[in-house]
Amino acid sequence: MLSPLFKPVDFADCPGWQDDHHLPAFEAFRRSAQHVLEKPYKSGSLGIGFEALAPIFADSRETSVETDAAARQFFERWFRPALVRSADAEDGFVTGFYEPEVVASPVRTDRFTVPFLGRPADLVDVDDGNRPQGFDPYFAFARKTPEGLTEYFDRPAIERGALSDQGLEIAFVESPVDAFFIHVQGAARLKMTDGRLRRITYAAKTGHRFTGIGRILLESGEVPAGKMSMQAIRAWLAANPDKAQALMWNNRSYIFFREADVEDETLGPVAAAKVPLTNGRSLAVDRLLHTFGTPFYIHAPDLKAFGGDGFARLMIAQDTGSAIVGPARGDLFAGSGDAAGEIAGGIRNRADFYALVPRSLLAAAR
Repeated sequence: MLSPLFKPVDFADCPGWQDDHHLPAFEAFRRSAQHVLEKPYKSGSLGIGFEALAPIFADSRETSVETDAAARQFFERWFRPALVRSADAEDGFVTGFYEPEVVASPVRTDRFTVPFLGRPADLVDVDDGNRPQGFDPYFAFARKTPEGLTEYFDRPAIERGALSDQGLEIAFVESPVDAFFIHVQGAARLKMTDGRLRRITYAAKTGHRFTGIGRILLESGEVPAGKMSMQAIRAWLAANPDKAQALMWNNRSYIFFREADVEDETLGPVAAAKVPLTNGRSLAVDRLLHTFGTPFYIHAPDLKAFGGDGFARLMIAQDTGSAIVGPARGDLFAGSGDAAGEIAGGIRNRADFYALVPRSLLAAAR
């Protein structure tokens, strides 16, 4: 059943809908449509289930769409927009994420000392079937020991060397701050010192709760509320090298990576929905509430970072994140490299979320 948090409206009620370029969104949608031939997406709890999206995915695989007008007609034929209302009556909110690009070495050197690690052998997935009694229900990962499952090493322990004897190193970078932000983003392009371009992406994590160090800086008054951004956090870390590690260690969550091919340099990393992200068209959502592949029209009139007078774009739900919690909460993928980082780092905007609901669901509700 469709959640009452969705309020059906018309496309005419979506500001700027007619002026958007819908073809890139359709191409991103079709990438998800190709993936679900291998494995369907899990349905979110708010009622836009995979079963309702499946025939639309199928049609996108078979339909020739080569213009913005044809793409818009495709979405209008299959969907009707619904304004997403937050359960706590707060406005929708968007932030940004990107794929950092950094110089890296395949081996440890005097300059390159900070490793990215692959998934350890003793890290196991945890669910209701194997969760020890009394184990924090938030944890989706644990450490396998002869005595049973226990909480995995956290960021401070790992960076002190808890895993240094396991040969997990994929590559090394120079700056612990760069490494930290790559952990936050969950992926990176590595410009190797031997001339290769490599990519690492999320493989697993320790399971600890994510703690945003920006919030700590806000609450302590180190950064004024109106000045908070990724750039402001980086500036504080650079200006306070004696305090930087202690601040970053507040975020106990630690990410493990895997290598991934760079098949198309115009696309981002393969993310949680198992398709490459599309610059300015892929959206990270709360995957417990929403189903990957769902289109969302995002209207954030005060967001200028992508150019133009405001942000009004059709996006496709293709990623998630620990900090993305709530029905009207999203993270906009800004692309790869430093320029994308400048865009993503400044996005903290109120926004209206219009979920595109399959018309079949609305007809069934009636």
